[in-house]
Amino acid sequence: MAQNTYKSNTFKKPEKEKKGKASSKSKFTLGFLKDPRFKLAIGFFLMIAGIYLFLALFSYLFTGQADQSVVEAHNEPLIESGKEAANWLGLYGAITSHYFIFRWFGISAFFIPPLLFIVGFKIVFNRELLRIFSFSILAIFTGLWLSLLLGYMTMINDGVSEWSFLGGGLGYYLAVWSDGMFGWGTFLILILSLFVFIVFYFNVTAIPLFVKDPKPMGNDAILDEEQDGEDALFSTYTDDKDNWPEQDPKKPEPAKPVVVPKPPAEDVVLPMAEVKLDVGKTDIPKREPKTAEPVFTVEETVEADTDKLAEQLVQEQGLYDPTLDLSGFKFPPLELLNEYDASKAGVTQEELNQNKDRIVATLVNFKIGIQSIKATIGPTVTLYEIVPDAGIKISRIKNLEDDIALSLSALGIRIIAPIPGKGTIGIEVPNKNREMVGIRSVFATNSFAKTDKELPIALGKTISNEVLVIDLAKMPHLLVAGATGQGKSVGLNVILTSLIYKRHPSQLKFVLVDPKKVEMSVYSKLERHYLAKLPNSEEAIITDTRKVVHTLNSLCIEMENRYEILKDAGARNLKEYNAKFVSRKLNPKEGHRFLPYIVLVIDELADLMMTAGKEVETPIARLAQLARAIGIHLVVATQRPSVNVITGVIKANFPARLSFRVTSKVDSRTILDAGGADQLVGQGDMLLSSGSDVIRLQCPFVDTPEIEKVVEFIGSQRGYDSAYMLPEYEGDEESGPSSVDLSDRDALFEEAARLIVGHQQGSTSLIQRKLKLGYNRAGRLIDQLEAAGIVGAFEGSKAREVLIKDELSLEQLLNALKEKHSQS
Repeated sequence: MAQNTYKSNTFKKPEKEKKGKASSKSKFTLGFLKDPRFKLAIGFFLMIAGIYLFLALFSYLFTGQADQSVVEAHNEPLIESGKEAANWLGLYGAITSHYFIFRWFGISAFFIPPLLFIVGFKIVFNRELLRIFSFSILAIFTGLWLSLLLGYMTMINDGVSEWSFLGGGLGYYLAVWSDGMFGWGTFLILILSLFVFIVFYFNVTAIPLFVKDPKPMGNDAILDEEQDGEDALFSTYTDDKDNWPEQDPKKPEPAKPVVVPKPPAEDVVLPMAEVKLDVGKTDIPKREPKTAEPVFTVEETVEADTDKLAEQLVQEQGLYDPTLDLSGFKFPPLELLNEYDASKAGVTQEELNQNKDRIVATLVNFKIGIQSIKATIGPTVTLYEIVPDAGIKISRIKNLEDDIALSLSALGIRIIAPIPGKGTIGIEVPNKNREMVGIRSVFATNSFAKTDKELPIALGKTISNEVLVIDLAKMPHLLVAGATGQGKSVGLNVILTSLIYKRHPSQLKFVLVDPKKVEMSVYSKLERHYLAKLPNSEEAIITDTRKVVHTLNSLCIEMENRYEILKDAGARNLKEYNAKFVSRKLNPKEGHRFLPYIVLVIDELADLMMTAGKEVETPIARLAQLARAIGIHLVVATQRPSVNVITGVIKANFPARLSFRVTSKVDSRTILDAGGADQLVGQGDMLLSSGSDVIRLQCPFVDTPEIEKVVEFIGSQRGYDSAYMLPEYEGDEESGPSSVDLSDRDALFEEAARLIVGHQQGSTSLIQRKLKLGYNRAGRLIDQLEAAGIVGAFEGSKAREVLIKDELSLEQLLNALKEKHSQS
């Protein structure tokens, strides 16, 4: 029976690496031009060359005539000539300055040293002392203009002057050519070119030399305005009859405009008598009542003005670069990470044949025929894809999971029936010798090194040995589960290391919560680069449960503040907002700033849920629901994925789940909504569920000493003055309107009251942004405003109701408060 049903066996053998002939040939490349060390060397060379040339040229002004004989002497020994040179920089200084000033550019050569220096400074320090392009244009024009002017003056004096060298050889030849072409008109050419250059270089659009007479006042002004209006209305008719409309007796008269002069205001008495005009039978149109024609005008919108201003700022200053705050920051190199030899591991042909025969035999024993079978070798497991005979139920094969595991003597057999997108059934069998997937080999791949994702994370290798890089910004949150010792902590380290390797400290901040107090302590050295914390908090790594609650609520405040900022900017998400800010369309004086991504990482959620419960669940749920658009993303891990830890509210807002090996099928279904996580083989073997797809991955390995090297490399560099400060937060027990004493009002109480009434919005964030206050002080002001009856009570996420509807009522209330507390 086995011979009849087993028709064909096809195997996907491990391919050997093909070494082409082209790989042995060395090709010349210009890769060294991209080497940052080469760029630094060029930059320092240009700076030193600029200084050297300036000193040589400056010395020439005093020693040039004395050195001329030395420079032009060809038979003198080099050492002897050097001894005779009077230039401060010796013989070569004399030769250089002689050519640059006497032979070539004259005094205009002094524009060259600063140009070399500012170009070199830009290359070395990535800062512009002067705008290179503008200075180059100024130097080229001024140099040629001075050379021509001084050369022409030298020429008309027949070169008889001790200062004739100032024009240089180039200026003299330009003068000879210009004199032949224009004669004395050369001076006019010089004046015209200077005027045109000033107009275009300094953007001169008008010369306010003549000013109109001041406008008349009183009745004269009224008469002038009326006369101007009439002149405008009758501008098509003049006293010249040749310009009047022609009369054609054969054609009907064209419609004539009917206008009437604007009547004077009732309270203005014009000092003039009524004048009657006798125009006879002329064709001047009679003034009849004016029709109801609306005046249509088009005004430029504020956005258009803002866009023009933004374009001008970009042209002058370039796009805003948030990385310039730490312009010298260097990303950690791959050499800090360990490199593992993968050649020792692998699956032999003998192992493949044995597993294939056992799978086929087990299926045949249960009377299940197959048409074909092929194998795909991965780093941890090998996927055997089978095509069953027609009429075989998939459920029969799925029920044989334990029988196949028994026949293979293997742990962690996982059956995928069917494989999504394929007409096959997959059987994943663990390899006897697993491949060590090092994080360095993953980071070195093009899929990670050249990624354009906002928050790229290299999760690991798939069964087909492809590196999977996900974008946390699109996921937008990640729920991680796994039993103790199965690789969960290593997975969190991989996530953090991936983001550190791809994002500048100005673009990314971490909020690290570590209830176990030891797992994330290694990252404390990144406080002034990548970490965020509460004000007045000593440690950036949060371990105390009460501080965790405060931090989560502070992130909620940060979320609300960011939504207010995005609302003012007219942006829908953080990416749009930062793009507007980078293109200088948002004004920092109005509270706008570049907003970094914030990634909240919680290492053990179960401990927090056990000690804090709803105090932790509520802000996590709020952040998961709302924070994705403003760049706050969550990575939450737990080793007990039970329903009392991963509640329905939390689970519903984490569409992406990552599971290492768990202890039971119930836990697997809790985290993934599917089985399989209990059949993993550990040591970084994991399943990623995003939507309806479940992908098996091998997590790359990163050891603690590697992380310490990376952290030490970054921590030794110059960082910010402190960690990224989150908004202040006080618990409900620490503040409230019931204990407010209005006799001790804040100094900004009245200003805050007028702000709230004027905007009709009772929001703490509004006070915080407009008055530039911390959250604590803004909260106390809101409490005082509530105690005074200006705003209503706290209503959760909604803004408070403003009880005072106009400024007059507010002033009466403020005066009453002053009188009341002044008497007491």
